[in-house]
Amino acid sequence: MKHYKHLTQEQRYQISALMKTGISKSEISRIIGVHKATIYRELKRNTGQRGYRPKQANNLAVSRKANNAQTISDFGWAYIEELLSRKYSPEQITGRLRFLGWTNVPSHERIYQYIYADKQAGGKLYQHLRCQKTYRKRGYANQDRRGQIANRIDITERPASVDNRERLGDYEGDTVVGKHHRGVLVTLVDRVSRETKIKCLPNRKAERVKEACIEMLLGENPLSITFDNGKEFAQHEEIAKSLKTTIYFAKPYHSWERGTNENTNGLIRQFLPKSATLDKVTDDEIKAIEDNLNNRPRKVL
Repeated sequence: MKHYKHLTQEQRYQISALMKTGISKSEISRIIGVHKATIYRELKRNTGQRGYRPKQANNLAVSRKANNAQTISDFGWAYIEELLSRKYSPEQITGRLRFLGWTNVPSHERIYQYIYADKQAGGKLYQHLRCQKTYRKRGYANQDRRGQIANRIDITERPASVDNRERLGDYEGDTVVGKHHRGVLVTLVDRVSRETKIKCLPNRKAERVKEACIEMLLGENPLSITFDNGKEFAQHEEIAKSLKTTIYFAKPYHSWERGTNENTNGLIRQFLPKSATLDKVTDDEIKAIEDNLNNRPRKVL
């Protein structure tokens, strides 16, 4: 067994989950299939003040790797530009290149740098990014729609199996609102497969949103749903009863607790920007967006 094997993001989530069980580092290494020295090195290098957090650990590892000198051929950059034109994000491009077995994979940070160097030279690659004003802009939902929801179950009560993405069937849900509140999309995303379901509604009244959620997930046997705190999800108890599932709510203004859904909504904005009204969007257009999202590599968030 090779010492100091590079860990994947999924393995880092496994390490985090196994550490919570209290088993030894040697046993963790055996379960994951790496040398125990890899585990010791990982924890030493990537543990922060708040302990070992897999997402942050992976970001640290990627950042260090980005500092290594890399040479990408003209053909390589041409392929990257093609993926950008197909609305792949830099993170998704990096993941795809690794999947394809490239030996010299540029970090997503380097791809961003390439894009903005191209922009300064008068190029238009930046126009393919979801957010063009900054390198990466975190999406925050409109805060005026937050409200107190009766009988909500907080995300802190969600099982570890959901947090660690150990199974299919755990969904995240939210809404995307059109310009001037004309039309709304209800979005549901599986936390593991990232399969996306979208339903267009004339408004986000709780009754309509309830019916849409039930329609989209009926027959899917969802194990759980984690919603945003919008009042449009006020009828969550009826949704849970109809689908025989458990519904959790993220903390107010903590959009990162539903990272998969937040990222998906950002991807949808590539096709339906904030300047667009949604009341005239057709079922065929929604289906085309779903197909695009469900047939591209997706970063786990």
